[in-house]
Amino acid sequence: MEVRRYGPPLREAWDALNRRAVNGHFLFDRGFMDYHADRFTDASLVVLDEGEPVALLPANMVGEEAWSHQGLTFGGLVHEGLGTARAMAALDACAAALAGAGAKALTYKALPWIYPAQPAQEDLYWLFRRDAPLVRRDVTAAIDYRARGRVSSRRSRGARKAEKAGIVFARSQDWPGFWRLLEAVLAERHGAAPVHSLAEIELLAGRFPDEIALHAATQDGVLLAGVVMFASAHVAHAQYIAVGEAGREAGALDGLFEHLIQAHAASHRWFDFGISNTDGGRGLNEGLIRQKEEFGASAVVHDVYRVALG
Repeated sequence: MEVRRYGPPLREAWDALNRRAVNGHFLFDRGFMDYHADRFTDASLVVLDEGEPVALLPANMVGEEAWSHQGLTFGGLVHEGLGTARAMAALDACAAALAGAGAKALTYKALPWIYPAQPAQEDLYWLFRRDAPLVRRDVTAAIDYRARGRVSSRRSRGARKAEKAGIVFARSQDWPGFWRLLEAVLAERHGAAPVHSLAEIELLAGRFPDEIALHAATQDGVLLAGVVMFASAHVAHAQYIAVGEAGREAGALDGLFEHLIQAHAASHRWFDFGISNTDGGRGLNEGLIRQKEEFGASAVVHDVYRVALG
Protein backbone atom coordinates (compact mmCIF):
# COMPACT_ATOMS: atom_id res chain seq x y z
CA MET A 1 0.00 0.00 0.00
CA GLU A 2 1.11 3.55 -0.78
CA VAL A 3 0.46 6.55 1.48
CA ARG A 4 0.25 10.14 0.30
CA ARG A 5 0.05 13.31 2.40
CA TYR A 6 -3.26 15.03 1.75
CA GLY A 7 -3.21 18.20 -0.34
CA PRO A 8 -5.83 20.20 -2.28
CA PRO A 9 -5.33 18.17 -5.51
CA LEU A 10 -6.63 15.12 -3.58
CA ARG A 11 -9.75 16.86 -2.26
CA GLU A 12 -12.18 15.37 -4.77
CA ALA A 13 -10.86 11.84 -4.22
CA TRP A 14 -10.88 12.36 -0.44
CA ASP A 15 -14.49 13.52 -0.30
CA ALA A 16 -15.66 10.81 -2.71
CA LEU A 17 -14.10 8.06 -0.58
CA ASN A 18 -15.50 9.57 2.62
CA ARG A 19 -19.00 9.53 1.09
CA ARG A 20 -18.83 5.84 0.16
CA ALA A 21 -16.89 4.65 3.22
CA VAL A 22 -18.51 2.29 5.72
CA ASN A 23 -17.49 4.69 8.49
CA GLY A 24 -17.52 8.02 6.70
CA HIS A 25 -18.92 11.15 8.35
CA PHE A 26 -19.53 14.69 7.19
CA LEU A 27 -17.02 15.85 9.83
CA PHE A 28 -14.35 14.22 7.63
CA ASP A 29 -15.45 16.12 4.51
CA ARG A 30 -12.80 18.66 3.56
CA GLY A 31 -15.49 21.35 3.54
CA PHE A 32 -15.80 20.78 7.27
CA MET A 33 -12.20 19.99 8.15
CA ASP A 34 -10.74 22.94 6.30
CA TYR A 35 -12.86 25.64 7.97
CA HIS A 36 -10.31 25.68 10.80
CA ALA A 37 -7.26 24.83 8.70
CA ASP A 38 -5.44 27.86 10.09
CA ARG A 39 -5.52 26.38 13.62
CA PHE A 40 -3.90 23.04 12.80
CA THR A 41 -0.94 21.70 10.88
CA ASP A 42 -2.74 19.20 8.69
CA ALA A 43 -1.10 15.79 8.41
CA SER A 44 -3.99 13.87 6.86
CA LEU A 45 -3.12 10.81 4.82
CA VAL A 46 -4.62 9.03 1.82
CA VAL A 47 -3.92 5.30 1.46
CA LEU A 48 -3.81 3.91 -2.06
CA ASP A 49 -3.86 0.29 -3.17
CA GLU A 50 -2.82 -0.32 -6.77
CA GLY A 51 -3.14 3.42 -7.33
CA GLU A 52 -6.72 3.73 -6.03
CA PRO A 53 -7.67 5.49 -2.77
CA VAL A 54 -8.98 2.93 -0.27
CA ALA A 55 -8.59 4.65 3.11
CA LEU A 56 -8.19 8.05 4.74
CA LEU A 57 -6.69 9.19 8.03
CA PRO A 58 -7.75 12.69 9.13
CA ALA A 59 -4.78 13.93 11.15
CA ASN A 60 -2.80 16.91 12.35
CA MET A 61 0.65 17.40 13.89
CA VAL A 62 1.77 19.27 16.98
CA GLY A 63 5.53 19.08 17.31
CA GLU A 64 6.41 15.38 17.46
CA GLU A 65 2.82 14.28 18.19
CA ALA A 66 0.27 13.27 15.55
CA TRP A 67 -3.47 13.39 16.28
CA SER A 68 -6.47 11.94 14.50
CA HIS A 69 -7.75 14.76 14.66
CA GLN A 70 -7.67 17.49 17.33
CA GLY A 71 -10.25 19.59 15.54
CA LEU A 72 -12.79 16.75 15.29
CA THR A 73 -14.98 14.98 17.83
CA PHE A 74 -13.50 11.68 16.70
CA GLY A 75 -11.36 10.36 13.87
CA GLY A 76 -9.60 7.15 12.97
CA LEU A 77 -9.13 5.25 9.72
CA VAL A 78 -11.93 5.89 7.22
CA HIS A 79 -12.28 3.12 4.65
CA GLU A 80 -14.67 1.43 2.24
CA GLY A 81 -14.74 -2.00 3.89
CA LEU A 82 -11.17 -3.26 3.64
CA GLY A 83 -11.48 -6.23 5.96
CA THR A 84 -9.31 -6.76 9.01
CA ALA A 85 -5.99 -7.65 7.40
CA ARG A 86 -6.03 -4.85 4.78
CA ALA A 87 -7.25 -2.27 7.33
CA MET A 88 -4.37 -3.21 9.61
CA ALA A 89 -1.96 -2.93 6.68
CA ALA A 90 -3.36 0.51 5.90
CA LEU A 91 -2.87 1.60 9.51
CA ASP A 92 0.67 0.21 9.53
CA ALA A 93 1.39 2.24 6.39
CA CYS A 94 -0.08 5.38 7.97
CA ALA A 95 1.96 4.86 11.14
CA ALA A 96 5.13 4.50 9.08
CA ALA A 97 4.32 7.65 7.10
CA LEU A 98 3.69 9.68 10.25
CA ALA A 99 6.89 8.38 11.82
CA GLY A 100 8.71 9.33 8.65
CA ALA A 101 7.31 12.85 9.02
CA GLY A 102 8.81 13.08 12.52
CA ALA A 103 5.94 11.91 14.74
CA LYS A 104 6.95 9.94 17.82
CA ALA A 105 3.35 9.03 18.74
CA LEU A 106 -0.20 9.11 17.38
CA THR A 107 -3.17 10.01 19.58
CA TYR A 108 -6.02 8.07 17.99
CA LYS A 109 -9.62 9.16 18.61
CA ALA A 110 -11.59 6.06 17.68
CA LEU A 111 -15.00 6.40 16.02
CA PRO A 112 -17.74 5.23 18.46
CA TRP A 113 -19.31 1.98 17.30
CA ILE A 114 -22.78 3.45 16.72
CA TYR A 115 -21.61 5.63 13.81
CA PRO A 116 -20.47 3.22 11.02
CA ALA A 117 -22.91 1.73 8.52
CA GLN A 118 -21.61 -1.72 9.49
CA PRO A 119 -19.18 -3.06 12.10
CA ALA A 120 -15.80 -1.43 11.49
CA GLN A 121 -13.58 -1.95 14.54
CA GLU A 122 -10.55 -3.29 12.75
CA ASP A 123 -8.65 -0.30 14.13
CA LEU A 124 -9.31 -1.35 17.73
CA TYR A 125 -7.71 -4.70 17.02
CA TRP A 126 -4.76 -2.92 15.40
CA LEU A 127 -4.41 -0.73 18.49
CA PHE A 128 -4.39 -3.81 20.70
CA ARG A 129 -1.71 -5.40 18.55
CA ARG A 130 0.37 -2.21 18.85
CA ASP A 131 0.02 -2.24 22.67
CA ALA A 132 -1.62 1.18 22.51
CA PRO A 133 -2.89 2.28 25.95
CA LEU A 134 -6.33 3.82 26.44
CA VAL A 135 -5.61 7.42 27.51
CA ARG A 136 -9.12 8.87 27.62
CA ARG A 137 -12.69 7.58 27.73
CA ASP A 138 -15.75 9.86 27.57
CA VAL A 139 -19.31 8.64 27.91
CA THR A 140 -22.22 9.81 25.83
CA ALA A 141 -25.88 8.86 26.15
CA ALA A 142 -27.65 7.56 23.06
CA ILE A 143 -31.11 6.26 22.21
CA ASP A 144 -31.32 3.11 20.10
CA TYR A 145 -34.54 3.58 18.14
CA ARG A 146 -34.96 -0.20 18.00
CA ALA A 147 -34.88 -0.51 21.78
CA ARG A 148 -35.48 2.85 23.45
CA GLY A 149 -35.22 2.75 27.23
CA ARG A 150 -37.89 3.90 29.63
CA VAL A 151 -38.71 7.62 29.59
CA SER A 152 -38.94 9.03 33.12
CA SER A 153 -42.12 10.62 34.42
CA ARG A 154 -40.13 13.84 34.99
CA ARG A 155 -39.19 14.18 31.33
CA SER A 156 -42.72 13.27 30.22
CA ARG A 157 -44.22 15.89 32.57
CA GLY A 158 -41.84 18.51 31.21
CA ALA A 159 -42.80 17.75 27.61
CA ARG A 160 -46.51 17.89 28.45
CA LYS A 161 -46.01 21.17 30.30
CA ALA A 162 -44.35 22.70 27.24
CA GLU A 163 -47.15 21.48 25.00
CA LYS A 164 -49.83 22.97 27.27
CA ALA A 165 -47.94 26.28 27.32
CA GLY A 166 -48.22 26.48 23.54
CA ILE A 167 -44.48 26.33 22.94
CA VAL A 168 -43.64 25.88 19.26
CA PHE A 169 -40.85 23.54 18.13
CA ALA A 170 -39.37 24.15 14.67
CA ARG A 171 -36.17 24.50 12.69
CA SER A 172 -34.81 28.02 13.01
CA GLN A 173 -32.36 30.33 11.28
CA ASP A 174 -31.95 32.56 14.33
CA TRP A 175 -28.34 31.60 14.83
CA PRO A 176 -27.38 34.95 16.44
CA GLY A 177 -30.21 34.71 19.01
CA PHE A 178 -29.38 31.12 19.89
CA TRP A 179 -25.66 31.82 20.09
CA ARG A 180 -26.27 34.63 22.59
CA LEU A 181 -28.31 32.23 24.71
CA LEU A 182 -25.73 29.43 24.36
CA GLU A 183 -22.78 31.66 25.28
CA ALA A 184 -24.62 32.99 28.35
CA VAL A 185 -25.62 29.51 29.55
CA LEU A 186 -22.17 27.99 29.03
CA ALA A 187 -20.45 30.90 30.77
CA GLU A 188 -22.84 30.90 33.74
CA ARG A 189 -23.19 27.16 34.32
CA HIS A 190 -19.87 25.75 33.12
CA GLY A 191 -17.41 28.64 32.78
CA ALA A 192 -16.99 27.63 29.15
CA ALA A 193 -17.59 28.86 25.60
CA PRO A 194 -18.80 27.16 22.40
CA VAL A 195 -16.12 25.43 20.34
CA HIS A 196 -17.37 27.26 17.26
CA SER A 197 -17.87 30.98 16.88
CA LEU A 198 -21.17 32.30 15.50
CA ALA A 199 -19.51 33.01 12.15
CA GLU A 200 -18.06 29.49 12.00
CA ILE A 201 -21.31 27.68 12.78
CA GLU A 202 -23.19 29.81 10.24
CA LEU A 203 -20.53 28.99 7.65
CA LEU A 204 -20.73 25.26 8.38
CA ALA A 205 -24.54 25.23 8.43
CA GLY A 206 -24.46 26.88 5.02
CA ARG A 207 -22.06 24.26 3.68
CA PHE A 208 -23.95 21.33 5.23
CA PRO A 209 -27.64 22.31 5.31
CA ASP A 210 -28.81 18.69 5.40
CA GLU A 211 -26.52 17.77 8.28
CA ILE A 212 -26.36 20.85 10.53
CA ALA A 213 -29.57 22.45 11.75
CA LEU A 214 -30.73 24.67 14.59
CA HIS A 215 -34.04 23.69 16.21
CA ALA A 216 -35.74 26.13 18.55
CA ALA A 217 -38.46 26.17 21.18
CA THR A 218 -40.27 29.52 21.06
CA GLN A 219 -43.25 31.06 22.82
CA ASP A 220 -44.90 34.09 21.26
CA GLY A 221 -41.80 34.47 19.11
CA VAL A 222 -39.39 34.45 22.07
CA LEU A 223 -36.55 31.91 22.01
CA LEU A 224 -36.68 29.73 25.13
CA ALA A 225 -34.39 26.84 24.18
CA GLY A 226 -32.45 25.50 21.24
CA VAL A 227 -30.53 22.46 20.05
CA VAL A 228 -28.03 22.32 17.18
CA MET A 229 -28.24 18.91 15.54
CA PHE A 230 -25.35 17.30 13.64
CA ALA A 231 -27.04 14.53 11.65
CA SER A 232 -24.92 11.89 9.95
CA ALA A 233 -26.25 8.90 8.04
CA HIS A 234 -27.20 6.81 11.08
CA VAL A 235 -26.83 9.09 14.10
CA ALA A 236 -28.69 12.29 14.98
CA HIS A 237 -26.34 14.04 17.40
CA ALA A 238 -27.18 16.99 19.66
CA GLN A 239 -24.05 19.13 19.30
CA TYR A 240 -25.12 22.23 21.22
CA ILE A 241 -27.91 22.54 23.81
CA ALA A 242 -29.11 25.66 25.64
CA VAL A 243 -32.16 26.69 27.63
CA GLY A 244 -32.81 29.91 29.57
CA GLU A 245 -34.51 30.28 32.93
CA ALA A 246 -37.95 30.92 31.40
CA GLY A 247 -37.51 27.86 29.21
CA ARG A 248 -36.56 25.67 32.16
CA GLU A 249 -39.67 26.72 34.04
CA ALA A 250 -41.87 25.99 31.01
CA GLY A 251 -40.37 22.57 30.20
CA ALA A 252 -39.15 23.91 26.83
CA LEU A 253 -36.07 21.70 26.56
CA ASP A 254 -37.95 18.53 27.49
CA GLY A 255 -40.53 19.31 24.84
CA LEU A 256 -37.90 20.18 22.24
CA PHE A 257 -35.93 17.00 22.84
CA GLU A 258 -39.03 14.82 22.61
CA HIS A 259 -39.92 16.62 19.37
CA LEU A 260 -36.43 15.99 17.96
CA ILE A 261 -36.34 12.36 19.08
CA GLN A 262 -39.62 11.71 17.27
CA ALA A 263 -38.59 13.75 14.22
CA HIS A 264 -35.45 11.64 13.63
CA ALA A 265 -36.98 8.25 14.39
CA ALA A 266 -37.78 7.38 10.76
CA SER A 267 -34.44 8.49 9.31
CA HIS A 268 -31.86 7.46 11.90
CA ARG A 269 -30.86 4.46 14.00
CA TRP A 270 -29.49 6.44 16.97
CA PHE A 271 -30.13 9.72 18.79
CA ASP A 272 -26.93 10.83 20.53
CA PHE A 273 -27.12 13.45 23.30
CA GLY A 274 -23.35 13.98 23.53
CA ILE A 275 -20.79 13.46 26.29
CA SER A 276 -21.19 14.42 29.95
CA ASN A 277 -17.56 14.52 31.05
CA THR A 278 -14.89 16.81 32.47
CA ASP A 279 -11.23 16.36 33.42
CA GLY A 280 -10.22 14.35 30.37
CA GLY A 281 -13.05 11.88 30.87
CA ARG A 282 -12.28 11.27 34.57
CA GLY A 283 -15.11 13.50 35.77
CA LEU A 284 -18.76 12.61 35.18
CA ASN A 285 -21.54 15.20 35.38
CA GLU A 286 -24.04 12.83 36.95
CA GLY A 287 -26.96 15.24 36.82
CA LEU A 288 -26.42 15.91 33.12
CA ILE A 289 -26.12 12.29 32.07
CA ARG A 290 -29.09 11.32 34.22
CA GLN A 291 -31.18 13.94 32.43
CA LYS A 292 -30.24 12.36 29.08
CA GLU A 293 -30.83 8.83 30.31
CA GLU A 294 -34.30 9.86 31.47
CA PHE A 295 -35.22 10.25 27.79
CA GLY A 296 -34.50 6.55 27.29
CA ALA A 297 -30.81 6.83 26.41
CA SER A 298 -27.94 4.66 27.64
CA ALA A 299 -24.15 4.78 27.66
CA VAL A 300 -21.81 4.66 24.65
CA VAL A 301 -18.12 5.46 25.10
CA HIS A 302 -15.72 7.60 23.08
CA ASP A 303 -12.22 6.09 23.38
CA VAL A 304 -8.84 7.71 22.76
CA TYR A 305 -5.58 5.73 22.45
CA ARG A 306 -1.92 6.66 22.13
CA VAL A 307 0.24 4.69 19.73
CA ALA A 308 4.04 4.81 19.96
CA LEU A 309 5.55 5.29 16.51
CA GLY A 310 9.25 5.12 17.38
